[in-house]
Amino acid sequence: MSFMTYILQSDKDGSYYIGSTDNLQKRLTAHNKGYSKYTKNKIPWNIVYKEEYETLSGARKREYYLKSLKSKIAILKLIKQGPIV
Repeated sequence: MSFMTYILQSDKDGSYYIGSTDNLQKRLTAHNKGYSKYTKNKIPWNIVYKEEYETLSGARKREYYLKSLKSKIAILKLIKQGPIV
């Protein structure tokens, strides 16, 4: 099993959401069906970036680090340089 740290972008306003999961497609579907209170008002979402990890702990540590940056510029730079879906 692999785990992912991912970045979604809203088609509605271009904002980003960072998360982690063990099933990226299922998680994207949940976001786009409005099951997450943090993302339901900005549907639809698209995956713009992902990183794979062997453990959920590793994926979550990366998620928290990316969220701690609190910088749209850092996120854009990561998306441009990193593994795009």
